[in-house]
Amino acid sequence: MAGAGAVRAVRNRIRSVQNASKVTKAMELVAASKMRRAQERALSSRPYAERMRAVLAHLSGYAARGDADATHPLLQQRAVKHFAFIHITADRGLAGGLNSNMNRAGATLALEQQPHVERVSALPVGRKGRDFFRRSGFPLLAEFTAIGDFPGMAVVLPIARIVIDDYSAGRVDRVFLGYQRFVNTALQRPTFRQLLPVTAPEGAGGAKPLDFIFEPAPEQLLQMLLPRYVEMQIFEALLDAAASEQSARMVAMRQATDAANDMVQDLTLTYNKARQELVTSELLDIVGGKAALEQQ
Repeated sequence: MAGAGAVRAVRNRIRSVQNASKVTKAMELVAASKMRRAQERALSSRPYAERMRAVLAHLSGYAARGDADATHPLLQQRAVKHFAFIHITADRGLAGGLNSNMNRAGATLALEQQPHVERVSALPVGRKGRDFFRRSGFPLLAEFTAIGDFPGMAVVLPIARIVIDDYSAGRVDRVFLGYQRFVNTALQRPTFRQLLPVTAPEGAGGAKPLDFIFEPAPEQLLQMLLPRYVEMQIFEALLDAAASEQSARMVAMRQATDAANDMVQDLTLTYNKARQELVTSELLDIVGGKAALEQQ
């Protein structure tokens, strides 16, 4: 009976793993469908973001000749006492090491900054990052969750408003933006870059101020463009993070499905061996019983 129980246990295990394989396969297909759209949105936003950086570079070249740094608070440089960073993660798991890698990178950034400033705060976007910093008792500026698979400007605006207002009021002295940058389907890279104060992108020093005539003046354009620039940086980061999440989830579910199929094959082999041993044992019992009756 023990042998029969072991065979039933293996058979039940095979069914359980097969059911899990069906679930992970379905999740892989859903993630693949969402991934294509998320990747298209992330990649299509990059030309606009790059053009905005180029425009800001030219405007900074002009403004550097005037007094724009004194007129717009988002350009003002000051001693850093309060360091803050936006930390973008997913709301859900089952995406391999995506969230843990991002949380580890955020914790590393915070530890690097703590010896040099009076206070470090996080603004988590996504439940996984929020839960990570809550468990560690880390101070939070604000928190945003349930941003959806395809975030829009409705998600970006309140985040941008918080960091812009806090920086303009002097409550925060430097803001970084952290997210998973989408490289390709198999590679997502934790990335941090400075968001505030706004600095001219690399190459601004090579801008030629005499090539353009701006209307209105560069200083007035900066007043209008700098908040949009901050919003666009956050929006681009959210799109990259969404594409990274779906890509990582698709790869993780594919690996889980493959592992489940391999386990089913191993369990099937074990089941067949156990079943053969059980049949052999029963045959031996029958033969032994028949031999005993014949001797009587």
